[in-house]
Amino acid sequence: MTDLAAPEPSARPLAGRIALVTGATRGIGQATALALAEAGAHIIALGRTAGALEELDDAIVAAGSTATLVPMDIKDFPAIDRLGGALYERFGKLDIFIGNAGVLGPMTPLAQVEPKEWDDALAVNLTANWRLVRSLDPLLRLSTAGRAVLVSSGAAHKARAFWGTYAISKAAVEMLARTWANEVANISNLRVNLINPGPTRTRMRAKAFPSEDPQTLPAPEDIATAILALCLPSFEETGKLYDFPTGSLRAFPVPA
Repeated sequence: MTDLAAPEPSARPLAGRIALVTGATRGIGQATALALAEAGAHIIALGRTAGALEELDDAIVAAGSTATLVPMDIKDFPAIDRLGGALYERFGKLDIFIGNAGVLGPMTPLAQVEPKEWDDALAVNLTANWRLVRSLDPLLRLSTAGRAVLVSSGAAHKARAFWGTYAISKAAVEMLARTWANEVANISNLRVNLINPGPTRTRMRAKAFPSEDPQTLPAPEDIATAILALCLPSFEETGKLYDFPTGSLRAFPVPA
């Protein structure tokens, strides 16, 4: 078990730091953007819906912080490529990257998944994160304590019927993060980790389990508290998975 050292509610340990959150307009992304803002970070919020981004901006301002709103479809890869340069011109660095945006994809046997459904799910869950790594890695290395957290899933470790598209994409995200963590570990202050939220009270969970009582599940704000702890300059681990359901920070097994 690992007790993540979350800051006191009145503390602002991320003051002066810049944090980019994808899928920031609802669920875990929204809660994380607010948690980082309350800790003092300026939030770069990526989302598809301008109205939802504006509502988030109001909440961030109410929390005593500021935001830059980026209405963008995460599948617009050329826009992701341009993002890094635009952020460098405005901020000169990036301190935190939260790769949260994701879709459930088709709940269908692999042999029956339509190619477009496969392509769309992999584009959002995997390829967009890789494009963001390409675009943001130089900025994160300019930080005195760059932190990246990519959202995985317990599905990445289970071969469950009908979950193939989602599970495969999340397993690939884990390898993406682990590889990135290994590449930068000894040449920068950037630390890259993953989080498995487990069952959470989100719209995606409700779509997958429509008969489940959402009030029996942890709220997105609970997951956001854990993500915040992984983003603190004092958190030095890298290449690990924080498993929220068990409260444990796990190293990945090495084959014999």
